Amino acid sequence: MPRFWKKGERPGQPLRIFYASDFHGSDTTFRKFVNAGKFYQADVLICGGDLMGKTVVPVVADGRGSRYAYLHGQRQEFTSREEIANFKMALGKTGAYTVDCEQDECESLSKDKDEVEKLFNKLATERLESWIGFAQERLAGTSTRCFLGGGNDDTEEFLEQLKDMPGDNLVYSESGVHPLDDRHVLVTVGYSSPTPWNTPREKTEEEIESAITSVTGEVADLSSAIFNFHVPPIDSTLDRCIKLDAAVWPPAPLMDHGQPVYFGAGSQAVRTAIETMQPAAGLHGHIHESRGVVKLGGTMSFNAGSEYGEGLLRGLIVSVRDSRVLDYQFTSG
Repeated sequence: MPRFWKKGERPGQPLRIFYASDFHGSDTTFRKFVNAGKFYQADVLICGGDLMGKTVVPVVADGRGSRYAYLHGQRQEFTSREEIANFKMALGKTGAYTVDCEQDECESLSKDKDEVEKLFNKLATERLESWIGFAQERLAGTSTRCFLGGGNDDTEEFLEQLKDMPGDNLVYSESGVHPLDDRHVLVTVGYSSPTPWNTPREKTEEEIESAITSVTGEVADLSSAIFNFHVPPIDSTLDRCIKLDAAVWPPAPLMDHGQPVYFGAGSQAVRTAIETMQPAAGLHGHIHESRGVVKLGGTMSFNAGSEYGEGLLRGLIVSVRDSRVLDYQFTSG
């Protein structure tokens, strides 16, 4: 005999999100991120920002037909193109950029911060363009969409490359509110609160609050929103890290009786927004070592963590239906 139900209907399939953040130039980590769509059967890929790397390593001609580079203070000599290619590939895995130069060019660059900045942006942009091409190729013909946005370490010049990406699968997440399915939307803010490193996209709490207010004002039902906010909510455990002394350069860990001092480096504006607006979920990065999950009111917020320097992809799978997180899983690979 058939069974008859008084009311209701069978729920639809949940939205399956794969989230990761803080690649910092790592070729290996980004390519794993794009491939994760198929591997984890994700409907959408969301990047939480900080695509740009942090260092440039010169490969210098010594004037005698060979080249050398300094890595971690150690000089490495190369006598073949294969050795140089392997060195560059290994550094690409860790997120560093390399540049070939003559001895006098290297010495001149070391004295000109503006030229170093130009070179850094050039190399970072070239790698980002190769990433966009890779993602376009891998996602073409699939229904998976990939949302890319910036973090505090990304310059505005660098992020210009994301504003007009080819195809239908690649979307600049900071260009407004974007539908993820017929119920949920993605809301992105890529700024962070101030850090001792004085990175390009740090903002005051008032500026972060203003950015959040501006973008969320476009959302009719905030319970349907997925907050992709680069900086985590303050004092949430997702933002716990070692406190640094900004009075020295480079900033050094603050110590108390021989032990490092920890604190919450997140944003009050982000925490207030989550607690008052109660989105479907919060996705965060920025603090690499604070991988985890916390519930603020009825909203589950996550930090996927990052180990980009090892070429390791730290990720998060979140399944959402009807403005509710059904399940989640942290991934590593």
